[in-house]
Amino acid sequence: MANTLKLEIVTPDRKVLSEEVEYVGAPGLLGEFGVLPSHVPFLSALGIGNLHYKQDGKAHYVFVAGGFAEVSNDQVTILAEVAEKAVDIDVDRAAKAKDRAEQRASAAKEKIDAARNQAALRRAIARISCQTSGKDAGTC
Repeated sequence: MANTLKLEIVTPDRKVLSEEVEYVGAPGLLGEFGVLPSHVPFLSALGIGNLHYKQDGKAHYVFVAGGFAEVSNDQVTILAEVAEKAVDIDVDRAAKAKDRAEQRASAAKEKIDAARNQAALRRAIARISCQTSGKDAGTC
């Protein structure tokens, strides 16, 4: 592929993706960022959300939560705490996690529990939106 960059997504337990792509958009901790070939090197903390990339003109999605993104020499390396391709997301499981988080939110007393619960709720909502927005070939 001409004019591409290498995208690698890894978690502590597996390699999720290793592909040549045309574009990468990721949820940085301070907002979404985009990377095209020949991008300047940088490092960013990742938030919770949907990473998207273009390959052969088609958009693909991966849910990510936490970790870091490094851009250098036409390569984007995502070191994520959690990463799931949209096609691999179990929507029923995510919906149940969302329901549990919403129930805990109404009963939360301590700030620590509330923060943990809010993160769980955000992960569940992002998983659901990634998988259900576009069911064709794992697109959102």
